[in-house]
Amino acid sequence: MAEVDPFTRKEWYVVRAPTQFFKSPADNKVGFTPVNRTQGTKLASDGLKGRVYEVSLADMKDDESQVFRKIKLRAEEVEGRNVLTNFYGMDLTSDKLRSLIHKWSTLIECFVDVKTTDGYFLRVFAICFTKKGESQKKKTSYAKTSRVKAIRKKMVDILTETVSTNDLKTVVDYLIGVSLNGVTTNASGFAPTLAEKIRIEGSSIFPIHNVFIRKVKVLKTPKVDAAKLSELYASSATSTIAQTEEVGTAVERTEETTTTA
Repeated sequence: MAEVDPFTRKEWYVVRAPTQFFKSPADNKVGFTPVNRTQGTKLASDGLKGRVYEVSLADMKDDESQVFRKIKLRAEEVEGRNVLTNFYGMDLTSDKLRSLIHKWSTLIECFVDVKTTDGYFLRVFAICFTKKGESQKKKTSYAKTSRVKAIRKKMVDILTETVSTNDLKTVVDYLIGVSLNGVTTNASGFAPTLAEKIRIEGSSIFPIHNVFIRKVKVLKTPKVDAAKLSELYASSATSTIAQTEEVGTAVERTEETTTTA
């Protein structure tokens, strides 16, 4: 007996991400994902919820300068043939992390476990490196232990204060803001990202650069709130999803006239 191709039992769904990750909010499609068709009490939507997708931020924002940043998205809800996702983590590529390591400087790392105002429990990792002062002639730029501890404490304070006083959407905005490479001002008028805040305030203790939020893990999530999830797609999802639904077109019906013999 010939084997049946398992993909004959599957359906394809469109994976969508919140509009904040995209340069053009009108196009929030990440890709496609297959799942077994609904059979009896086993629903296709149940097989989709909870799936985690890893996407390059450069692909979503159409910006090659962010190619080193990877975003994790988790499927939260299914509407029609669309899978609605939410932020589930962030990471840097290994080649980017390795490129940051240089001789004659001090590496400073920290992490904090903190809860957002809407109930998401995050673990945020940050990293930075010391550098030479403006008029420094010395070859090395090592920081004393007391300076390292002071900078690490400043990093922890900034991460804790920023995350604990904002919801997840705002925290993500701080992570993937328009300026990611230490620029304190930008034409769009966005507030400094988390990395920029650390660089600005940490430099008052000792000159630092290459400040990055290295990784973000979502440890615990609250119960899915459909209303809050829809707000993440407010600028595009309602119109975009409606366009992708397969609906029939209205046809005018001609009235039949009956004649009597």
